[in-house]
Amino acid sequence: MSEETKNENPVETATPVNEPNTATPAAAEPTATEPATEPAQEVEPSATQPQIIVQKERGFSHYVGFALLCVLCICFFFMPGIALTFGVSRLVDLNGAAAWIFSAILSLIIWLIFKLKVKGFKKSFYFYIGLCVVVLALLIAIEVLTEKLNVFASIFALLTGATA
Repeated sequence: MSEETKNENPVETATPVNEPNTATPAAAEPTATEPATEPAQEVEPSATQPQIIVQKERGFSHYVGFALLCVLCICFFFMPGIALTFGVSRLVDLNGAAAWIFSAILSLIIWLIFKLKVKGFKKSFYFYIGLCVVVLALLIAIEVLTEKLNVFASIFALLTGATA
């Protein structure tokens, strides 16, 4: 009979003072839903404790800023094609949709040339981004050096379909 009592109620040994106690108070005592005859099982506290996630609500300016950033990234990626389209628009009259389509096709052809000439997707992408930076720097230099031609205003008017 004494052996059965020992199996039903396990005796806990005292933990040394310098070691941290790993058992939680909830895991040490059997609950009302568990039978009293089974020994208490150790459960990770992170699995049983509910996690509270506090998320700050974002305002309208967050979404407007994100949309503006997306538009700027798209314009930056298509910068070589946009620059060539701007040059062509000085010779031929283009509307906004045609300018975007022409810019996209030219940019993708330029990127494909980089992809075929430079080995590796990541390396060719870096070279293409470098080309975009160089083209942007050239457009800024043209904007600063020429007083009669407003390059970025003309490009914006071209891509939006406004008449200049």
